[in-house]
Amino acid sequence: MKIGSMFKDLLTSFFKKPITELYPFERPDVAKRFRGKLYYDPAKCTGCNLCSKDCPSDALEIIILDRAAKKFVARYHMDRCTYCGQCIQSCKFKCMGMSNEDWELAALNKEAFEVVYGRDEDIATLLAKFSGNKTEPAKPE
Repeated sequence: MKIGSMFKDLLTSFFKKPITELYPFERPDVAKRFRGKLYYDPAKCTGCNLCSKDCPSDALEIIILDRAAKKFVARYHMDRCTYCGQCIQSCKFKCMGMSNEDWELAALNKEAFEVVYGRDEDIATLLAKFSGNKTEPAKPE
């Protein structure tokens, strides 16, 4: 390569706008069907556990507190999730989905990757039930 042709490329690229994105300052548009963070609606859930049974990475647990009163709590492990969407396809009642707006999921500590979904009183019941012992709640069968 001759120095003249290299100098020409240098001058043309000097006056062009850079191709790289200024990510933290300019947030890129994502696709409509992008799979971000999971959301869960406990009011629509029946506790059938199809979502947790079909999850290939074992990232989702549905803990049944009272099936007759429709009290369910979902524990979602974002660090295990492969964002495949199988839980959403398996859910017959459309009580969960993946957000295309909440996709920036980086964190500095591992506790932020475990999310508990449900009604506030159901979550408080679950935490009170398992706060006495140091073991994790067993996965429902």
